[in-house]
Amino acid sequence: MARVLPFVLFAFGVWFWLKARRSVSSLVGTEAELGLLPRDRQNTELAGPDAALEHALTEARAGRWQPAAELLAATGRNRDWERRSLYARVLGEAAARDDSWLRAWRATRSGGSPDVDAELVQASATVSRAWLLRGSPYARHTTPEQADAFHELLPDARADTTRAAALGPEDPTPYIIEIRTALGVGYGPEQMRELWAEITARTPHPTSAPLYGAHEAAIQYWSERWHGSAELAGEFAAQATADAPPGTLMTALPLIAWYDHHDATATPRDYVSPRLTALVDAALADAAAAPPDHPRLPEVRHLLAYFLTRQSRHEEALEAFRQVDGQVNALPWRTRRDPAAFFTTTRTTALRGTEARTRISKGV
Repeated sequence: MARVLPFVLFAFGVWFWLKARRSVSSLVGTEAELGLLPRDRQNTELAGPDAALEHALTEARAGRWQPAAELLAATGRNRDWERRSLYARVLGEAAARDDSWLRAWRATRSGGSPDVDAELVQASATVSRAWLLRGSPYARHTTPEQADAFHELLPDARADTTRAAALGPEDPTPYIIEIRTALGVGYGPEQMRELWAEITARTPHPTSAPLYGAHEAAIQYWSERWHGSAELAGEFAAQATADAPPGTLMTALPLIAWYDHHDATATPRDYVSPRLTALVDAALADAAAAPPDHPRLPEVRHLLAYFLTRQSRHEEALEAFRQVDGQVNALPWRTRRDPAAFFTTTRTTALRGTEARTRISKGV
């Protein structure tokens, strides 16, 4: 018996290994059948699909700035400030890595009046370049040399933002861009409130819907990680949601505040607390009421996909993942060094949980 036992244990080990292999193979096959994209096919520049923006980025990399110019000009004509601020940020991030196309665009107006859209992208590019030089949003991961380069460039960012604001006096976008400078420079609370007043003066409620992108940027300032606290971030989120119409996505702000201040130390029980469950449910209803083409809706779906997974609401989470699959430049994925890996790993958890529940319901 003593001689047989090792062989029995070995056989059981092989059996469990083969079973695990079959499980993994089944999982990969299921992902493929659902049309879910692997890690290496996740776009790290965008939060959601936008054919026009993707085309503009592709053309810009090839040195052709005209599609980007046309895209931004349309948002200005339509006073679509939500989309305009998103496009300015994404195009600025692209120009921060290679601005040859932006320099060519700006050169077309040399000797004449500046192009308001080109100057808006320039402001975004300068602040994005400063953050690239910093290397990490966390001071503990930033070298003294990186910090020096970051702070040396921030005055240029403020100058570019001021110029863009002067060219488009009705446009809140330059002030939204400036929030990222406020984080780095360390605006005091009163200075930040003055900046916020410039934004809200150009988007007065109730004649204008509150801008999700502006609120999402501002709540970072009021968080403990930057220049506020958990209480101040919570107050800002509560004020934003107090009288926000359904479909404006403001109910995602309390989730962002919770994530910023609790996610790193939260226990599994914390994620299923009645309060957090209610916050997730409110954001789900808000997302369902939002216009399908709301430019920030994918960002909220990313956030919901994460929280629903942590709450073991796997079927709902998987649906959210399917709606945003292919783009990962959103909270919480972008907080990690490898956003695509974080996204696909969490998505796999939702998929496994969905499969397990299905097997249980079928008695398998």
